[in-house]
Amino acid sequence: MEAINFTSLLSEYRKLWNNRQLAANLNAEETLKEAILRELKDQNTHPRVRKPVYEKYFTATKRIIESSLKDEDKLKLLQFHKEAVISLENKTSSS
Repeated sequence: MEAINFTSLLSEYRKLWNNRQLAANLNAEETLKEAILRELKDQNTHPRVRKPVYEKYFTATKRIIESSLKDEDKLKLLQFHKEAVISLENKTSSS
């Protein structure tokens, strides 16, 4: 299995979300995964207008697929989004 260059992938992610504030004190892998979780939880939006996780997942997936990123980067980002949704789903069901 190919090693993932998280610095490069984070750079590609930033192309999708131009003005998104990302944690600066984490390494590239943690920053990317944290940004995806924040995105799916809609934490960058005011609480009264937040959307459900699956709606955010659909929107993020659509944005990635329709982007001009390389296909391999798209697949990696889609995989991380899928893993994040599963993780959130597991946390919700175990609560």
